[in-house]
Amino acid sequence: MSITTSVYIATTLDGFIAREDGSIDWLMEANATVPSGEDCGYAEFMSTVDVLIMGKNTYEIVAKFEPWPYEGRRVVVLTSKDFAFREGPGIRLEKSSEAPRELLTRLSSEGCRHAYVDGGQVIQSFLSQGLIDRLTLTTIPVLIGQGRSLFGRMPGDAKLKLAQSKAYEFGFTQSTYLALPDA
Repeated sequence: MSITTSVYIATTLDGFIAREDGSIDWLMEANATVPSGEDCGYAEFMSTVDVLIMGKNTYEIVAKFEPWPYEGRRVVVLTSKDFAFREGPGIRLEKSSEAPRELLTRLSSEGCRHAYVDGGQVIQSFLSQGLIDRLTLTTIPVLIGQGRSLFGRMPGDAKLKLAQSKAYEFGFTQSTYLALPDA
């Protein structure tokens, strides 16, 4: 398989990616403090991405964003449930119930070289199978006390190497980790 997988996600200081009800109001509030023109490397990251892989819950949140944030990019929504896709120009959506390794094998055979994996449960399933190559975490300086955790139970340790870390003047910190191969 010759596809690279990356996570690029924000968490609260206490490790949550959303409130228990799925709300990301804390992130929207924090993003309002970011200086105009600053995107914390997101555009550069996205310029390398062929395909996004996300769960249905994450899709339902981003489907409400205006404008559609992934215009022209292929988005695979992992779910076994039926639901209505957003439609419009530049929106390329597909549903899949494939297992992570099977999906990556198919996407690689179709010419995809870099997949952005998003959504808590999807990230956890890829991590637990050793299918994440690069993990970029932007930590927002807020504690919400409870919510949906980025990391769940793992079948074993996932060893990572810090590739870079940056502190922003407006309080965010961002660290990128590379997965280390099993010894």
